[in-house]
Amino acid sequence: MDVSDEIEKANKKAFDIMNRGKAMLRDFNYAGKVIPGMKENTILHAGPPIAYADMIDPMKAAVQGALMFEGKADSLEQADKMARKGDFEFKPCHEMNSVGPMAGITTSGMYVAVIENPEFGNRTYCNLHEGRGKILRFGATGKEVLERLNWMNEKLGPALKEVVKKNPVDLKNIAAEGVQMGDELHQRYRASSLLFLSAISGNLLELPNAREIFKFIAEREQFFLNLAMPAMKALADPADGIKYSTVVTRMTRNGVNFGIQVSGLKGKWFTGRVEPPVGLFFAGFSQKDAAGDFGDSAIMETLGLGGLSSAAAPSVTRFVGGTVKDAIHATELGYKITYGQSKDILIPAMDFRGAPLGIDILKVNETNILPTINTGIAHKQAGIGQIGGGISHPPLKAFNDALKEYAAAYGL
Repeated sequence: MDVSDEIEKANKKAFDIMNRGKAMLRDFNYAGKVIPGMKENTILHAGPPIAYADMIDPMKAAVQGALMFEGKADSLEQADKMARKGDFEFKPCHEMNSVGPMAGITTSGMYVAVIENPEFGNRTYCNLHEGRGKILRFGATGKEVLERLNWMNEKLGPALKEVVKKNPVDLKNIAAEGVQMGDELHQRYRASSLLFLSAISGNLLELPNAREIFKFIAEREQFFLNLAMPAMKALADPADGIKYSTVVTRMTRNGVNFGIQVSGLKGKWFTGRVEPPVGLFFAGFSQKDAAGDFGDSAIMETLGLGGLSSAAAPSVTRFVGGTVKDAIHATELGYKITYGQSKDILIPAMDFRGAPLGIDILKVNETNILPTINTGIAHKQAGIGQIGGGISHPPLKAFNDALKEYAAAYGL
């Protein structure tokens, strides 16, 4: 048997599945009601597995804030003690068909979006978008954070549920249009967020509280982030578990480790230490304030968006002093480590070439080219929140370890 032929067939299958899938926004509901296996004491977090005691401070703070939101604790101190006692089951979002930006903390009583890939019958989930700055996913807590989360649960979630139940929304189509209009779908979401708002506006305007819902979404330029992420996961998950495939199906980070998973090594995490992102900081903050990179949002790059589609949004590259040429170069590098190109998501600046799709651990190890990840930057101290935006890269070690495991598993 020629193993290279088996790898090619398996990678083509994984690539075709990712390319062929759809991502339909079907519903919004409480996580405990719709996420399979979600229990009242389950707390989902971004990144590969990590114990509460080992989390970075912003992620711990997000856990504490979530326990207060759930009414399980009256203070951050009490929440911290409860989390350390072992009464809660901490699990990576990815292991529960879910994703979450930055800390990614999701509890059973939080509203989540429900996305279906009708081509393969799988569903994925993600919590709702808070906005920027002082927000739970960046480790900020306090009265305003909890009040916003409660409003989202009581008003935003139910309103969106009513709207999409009438008319499901094609999220992959919005992502494709957004890229045509200058989004790269990780840091810049201006076009796609407005496209989403336009798609739901007819049904939304029939609701009695339409004005406040419309205003909330319109004021949050990254609102589509929490929909695009589960959309991309919905496309990736059916490609997981294909024997011999070397295509990456998950990339994520928890502030301590960056983890990847590979289709032909289903369920196994390969990790390496993360570094703080490099980028543009809000006034009063600098590189020394940055926490290690965290969040499941690297699922966007896993499907060829974000940093791999930098050419679609050169303005994002300016975060690190880059130029249009640098943005195009980042996308050109993406083509060198992927199996092929998206048939639906086309990049105008690349002469409408499809976004790089299907990161291959063989090509990453051969070239030492690492995917560029566009990301937000959180303060390393809990309670402060977002302090900027920039780029990061996964550690080569994760890809090296994956290749070693692959060779052992397939007798190479």
